[in-house]
Amino acid sequence: MSDDISKLNKSAAELVLSYPKSTRIRVISHYDADGISAAGILCTALYREGYDFHATLMRNPFNKGLERLAKEKNELIIFSDMGSAQIEAIEKIGCKAIILDHHQYVTTEAKENILQINANLCGIDGNYDACGATLCFSFVKTLNEQNKDLASLALAGAIGDKQHIGGMKGFNKQILETALQDGFIKERVGIKLYGKSIYDALYFSIDPYYAGLSGNRVEIEQVLEKLKLDKDIKLADINNDSMKSLQSFLLFKLIKTGCQKNILDIAIRKRYFSEVLGCELERFADLLDACGKFGHRGVGLSLCFGDKNAFDEAVKIEKDYKQKILAALIDLEDGDVKETKAMRYFYSESSSLGGVVAGIAINYIFDEKKPLFSLARKKDEIHVSCRGNRKLVEEGLDLGGAMKKVSSEIGGFGGGHKIAAGATIAIDKEKDFLEKVEKVLTSQMKEQL
Repeated sequence: MSDDISKLNKSAAELVLSYPKSTRIRVISHYDADGISAAGILCTALYREGYDFHATLMRNPFNKGLERLAKEKNELIIFSDMGSAQIEAIEKIGCKAIILDHHQYVTTEAKENILQINANLCGIDGNYDACGATLCFSFVKTLNEQNKDLASLALAGAIGDKQHIGGMKGFNKQILETALQDGFIKERVGIKLYGKSIYDALYFSIDPYYAGLSGNRVEIEQVLEKLKLDKDIKLADINNDSMKSLQSFLLFKLIKTGCQKNILDIAIRKRYFSEVLGCELERFADLLDACGKFGHRGVGLSLCFGDKNAFDEAVKIEKDYKQKILAALIDLEDGDVKETKAMRYFYSESSSLGGVVAGIAINYIFDEKKPLFSLARKKDEIHVSCRGNRKLVEEGLDLGGAMKKVSSEIGGFGGGHKIAAGATIAIDKEKDFLEKVEKVLTSQMKEQL
């Protein structure tokens, strides 16, 4: 029997409002676009109710993060875009906690001090139909109906988690339709391009990633010359005919690469613009992701609060971040990847970068037959990020289950979604980890391999 999300949201709202306004409420969230959006929604709503808040954006709250949290004196902690996989450790912290998560859960029951609101326990598919930000939005609307103006942040989180691929569905779609009706966002069809000039937009295009073109100055200049476009022209100044020619060229390039249909469908699609956020939602999500994963989490959270200076800073951060991603993608194009029967994997300088690169590469560089893993060695640990695609999931792939099972067997931590997951393991367990993952993936995909 599914939990009733409306009743859970009401219980969570009543719990928050039971504390005096002098209470400082602790907010813990993930550091990607979805997690930062979720934190921005929660912090804004708490501030509007008169509460102080202390927010932290974490890569993962496993041992060290939760150990630090346990040493603090908190009365109430709200976990967003994480928590369900760490519920046993959260219970031991001892204070009241609310979990708003869409990742795979480990238990349907929690101790009295924990209120768990997990999409998957409410009959909502947490892989595709709801994210951390949209769950938080649902909660804060229950807290105060005036918070409906935070819909843009919620949808930016869903887009940041790639839940817009193939069109918004389920829980997310309901929020989208209401936001359009209320006028908080506006809809326009177009291709994803942004930058000071057309040259800038093509050079830094990483999602979609145009193999052989993105990050390639010489190739971009040749293409623009063929299309009779000045490389310094602003996107807004390109006439309709020239823009259609450019869009057709870029779409054909993706088709030649062999991109799956659901990826092709998002190249030219409906895009959503928010006056409140000051830009298109996917653009906003990209800025949040760059800030979070490139070590500027505070700038990302400030973006959610409408800080104009933070927006300008985020644009600069994103360029540096994309330059690193481009270098890694070009290396993968050049063959810097290892392959087994069940997976492909490569080494990255950081888990944050590796996860993003893997997510892009599996859609735009490699075929759809195997998941892609990134391994980042950090002192005594290895941080693993892995990505699949919808076709593989339909055929049995469950990366979240694989990461949880294998990492726990060798003394590590892991979990996530079927299509995207991660793990942290001891550095001396790398060989063991790869061998065990190979066996699990082979079992999951036995009919396809």
